[in-house]
Amino acid sequence: MPRVAGHRQGVEAVRGIIKACVERGVEYLTLFAFSSENWRRPADEVSFLMQLFIGALEREISKLHENDICFKVIGDTSKFEPKIIEFIRNGERLTTSNKRLTLTIAANYGGRWDIMQAIRKMVAQSPNTQFDFKEENLTPYLSMNYAPEPDLFIRTGGECRVSNFLLWQLAYTELYFTNTLWPDFNENEFDQAILSYQQRERRFGRTSEQLPESLTAQG
Repeated sequence: MPRVAGHRQGVEAVRGIIKACVERGVEYLTLFAFSSENWRRPADEVSFLMQLFIGALEREISKLHENDICFKVIGDTSKFEPKIIEFIRNGERLTTSNKRLTLTIAANYGGRWDIMQAIRKMVAQSPNTQFDFKEENLTPYLSMNYAPEPDLFIRTGGECRVSNFLLWQLAYTELYFTNTLWPDFNENEFDQAILSYQQRERRFGRTSEQLPESLTAQG
């Protein structure tokens, strides 16, 4: 089948995973729809992806709103055609107060771009500072400043890399790789990823012996 058939089916997979997240109480879902490097793909494929994006925005935003889902887009949207930008902004405004799930679409996004744009904004806001910045100073300027750092990163299709996705935020995220292609990634596959996550021990630099005490203190 042509590659575009996979992209079209990939939209169906998105619907299924959104539904699975809502049913399982997941509060934040971020999907990498189009990276800043994807412009290098064949022109006809890029054009199809843009049209697919427009169609999805037209059809799905109202459904997201009806299901109390907040819609956000991160990335350099200035390179998209005005029609896409208008759909994005209208969708974000419509769903801004929704609380059930925050769905973020990364479009024309790159982790390195995110860090650099955050640095530029931070320096512009504090021009007289002698660059004695700390990590927490940068966080408010990152694209995902409204969300906690991810607990779980899922990469489909047999690729074992993060591909310039949320480089700052993934520092302590659990990584899960599967050979299943995204168009075939369904609720059962999602549950396998969650089960793998649940079996891991998240130490954040501590030892295993320290975990009960630290968790008790946090609780």
